[in-house]
This record gives sequence, C-alpha cells and structure tokens, in this order.
Amino acid sequence: MTALPLAASAGDATGGWDGCGIVAVLGAMALAVLDAAIANVALPTIGRSLAVTPAMAIRVVTAYQLGVVIMLLPAAALGESIGLRRVFTAGVVLFTGASLLCTFAPSLTWLVAARFLQGIGGAAIMALGIALLRFIVPPHQLGTAIGWNALVVALSSAAGPMIGAAIITVGSWPWLFVINLPTGALVLLATRTVPALEGTGRSLNLGSVVLNTATFALLMIGAEYAASRPIVTATMFAGALSTGAMLFGREGHSEAPLLPVDLLRMSSFRVSVIASILCFAGQTAALVALPFHLQHAFGLSPLMTALYLLPWPLTVTLAGPLAGRLANHASTAWLCFIGGLLLASGLGATAMVPGYYQPAAIGLCMMICGLGFGLFNVPNNRNMFMSAPIERSGAAGGMQGVARLTGQIAGALQMTFLFAFASLAVAPRIGLAIGALMTLASGATSILRLQPVE
Repeated sequence: MTALPLAASAGDATGGWDGCGIVAVLGAMALAVLDAAIANVALPTIGRSLAVTPAMAIRVVTAYQLGVVIMLLPAAALGESIGLRRVFTAGVVLFTGASLLCTFAPSLTWLVAARFLQGIGGAAIMALGIALLRFIVPPHQLGTAIGWNALVVALSSAAGPMIGAAIITVGSWPWLFVINLPTGALVLLATRTVPALEGTGRSLNLGSVVLNTATFALLMIGAEYAASRPIVTATMFAGALSTGAMLFGREGHSEAPLLPVDLLRMSSFRVSVIASILCFAGQTAALVALPFHLQHAFGLSPLMTALYLLPWPLTVTLAGPLAGRLANHASTAWLCFIGGLLLASGLGATAMVPGYYQPAAIGLCMMICGLGFGLFNVPNNRNMFMSAPIERSGAAGGMQGVARLTGQIAGALQMTFLFAFASLAVAPRIGLAIGALMTLASGATSILRLQPVE
C-alpha cells in the first residue's frame, strides 16, 4: 500500500470510506474493551483456581490498567515517529500474543505479567484507533466514525460480563483469553488495509518516557492504597505531582512533545480535555456507587443490579451513532452541554428515587444517563481531534486516553474516600450527587469553546 504522509488525510485522498480499515480499528477496540470486561467478572474464579486471595486476584485487572495508562502517550508519540499503522499493528500483535501467555499462565505472577503486556498492546490500540479513523474517513464524516466507535465500545462493555460469565460457566478461566486469538488474527488481517502513514522520524526522548512512566505508575499505585494506607497514597501522589511537573517543564518547548503541551495550549483542545476528565470522573463515581445504592436501598440481587444497569450502555449504543451524525453538522459545544446536562439529570434523579421498588424509574434514569453520555462523549472526542493538526493525531489520541483514565481514577478515589468516611446508606447517594455535579460541570465547561461549526 502506498504510504501517505501524516499531513495528508486518507479520507481526503480517497474521497470515500475504507470499510476494511474501519473494521480493523473497531475490531481492535472491541478486542481491548471486551477483554477488560471479561476478566473483571472472572476474578473470583481465577482467585480460587490459582489459590490466591481476592485482593491478590485484583492485580489481574490493575496490571492491565497500569500497562495501558503508562503507555498511552509513548505509544502515541511512537506512532507519530514511525507510522500510526505500524505501531497500531504492533499493539494488536502484542495484545494477541499476551493473550496466548495468559492462556497458559501457571501462576498469578505469570498471569499478571501477561496482563501487563496486554495493557501495553491495548494502549497502542486505544491511543491510535481514532487517530487512524481520521485518515480512513473523510473529515466531514469523522463524527459518524467516532459514533460507531462509541457504539462498539458500549456494546463490548455491556456484552463483556455476560460473555465472561457464560465462558466460566461451561469451561475454565483460560478460555477467557483463548477467544482473543482468532479475533486478534482477523483484526491483523484487516490492518493490512489501513493507510500506511509515513512517520516524522523524530526519536522518543528516553528521559521523558521515564518521567511519564513514573508519574502514572505512582498515581495508579497510590490510588490502590487510598483506603488502606492514606500516608502511602499521599506520598505516591506527591511523587506523581513532582515527576509530572518535571515532565511538563521538560516538554514545554519541544516541537512535538511526549506530553502534548503544544496541543494543550490550544483553547478548544484544552477545554475538551478538561471536560472529558470531569465527565469520566462523574461517570466513574456513579458506576461505582450505583451497585451499592441499588443493592442497599432497593434490596436487589447482584444479577438484578446488573440488569437494571444494562439500559445505560445499551442506550449509549443508540446515542453514539446519533451523536456522531449530529456532530458532523451541529455545534459540538452545545451537544456536549446537552449531554452533560442529561447525564447529570439522570444521576441526580437516581439519587433521589425513593428507597422502595420502582423498576420503571430506575430504568428511565439509566436510559437518560446513557443518552447524556453518548451525546457528550462523541462530540467532545470529535472536537478534540479536529482541534489538533492532523500530523498530531496520534498525540491527540494519547491525550484523549489519558483524560479518560485520569477521570476514572479521580472518580474511583472519590468513592473510596466516601465509603471510608460515610455509611453505606449515605455514601452511594452522595457519590451520585457529586457525580451529577461533575458531569454538569463537564457540559458547562464545553460551552467555553463555543465556536462556528467546523
């Protein structure tokens, strides 16, 4: 395939859609999201099989998350340097190969190490997926493509626990990772149709990579100890703040920095990043609080709780493509504001639903939340990418992932402290209320970037 320079859009070059390229990107995204969701539901089974405590079994999840978070920005920078398709494909190869290692893991240590490698591969997929879509589809259709991506992510998130439960019901836990092998092979075949983009040839600054790794590793480790060892958490966060400041100062004058300071100087991009952090912090706090709220206040079983939460991701699958089409023609700032307002309304209403059995009210609130998140997330991502020069698409993708994970860590920490200092009867409602305020703030923040429609 003829290589295209990063400054050119494959969508512009072809004037149409590359169906196989879209399948490659969306298939890889589904692979990464499904695997995370499937592994989560199987933690008790994995713990019993490997004879480890539940606290130790959670490392199977945190190892994957750590691999993702520390590699998002380096993977994005490497993609811009040597070519987006090359690094994206390498990510799929690493993810699939690590799945094979997970399948044959004889111990928790082996499995945790393999999951960490999966996370590194997943980081390349997440950082560069939407960036590649920018070269696959025409610019005026990018919102639609991002909407499809939201649909795939939402469906994968919703289906993951059910698929995982079905697999461990009829087989052993290694089969959770076996299913990645044929899917990964098919995605690899499809990546051959993705435009081969020439990189800039700039080398990665090793010192910046080390500081980036230290910053996010300290944040993740500190978050893990937030409830049990607050002094350790405070020390880790102080270290993360120090290394992050060093990274910011080091990268401030670079032409194409690992931490995209150049993009953060752009008002529209910066506002989208801040709004994304606020939205994901509020959403994550709510998703942590909701199971406790539904089981404690309404007396629902875990299975019924999962069913009551299901309308949220299912509504996102409908709202995502709709928001994508709207984002191609309407103001993304106003769409994000409406989305944040709806999400905040759904969370606030859930917190105020009386503590007796009202299934219709809960289901309606979850649908409002899903509609709001879909209307916010897709236009916000589109604006983030369209605000960045096309040759910095990889950096924009990396920063989009960092914003999401930063918000998720903040939301989880919020609920950790609430559960530590408030009763189970009160903490989930407070968490939902704070989540509503944060998502409302995300929509209000988006108004700051009001501008003519692209």
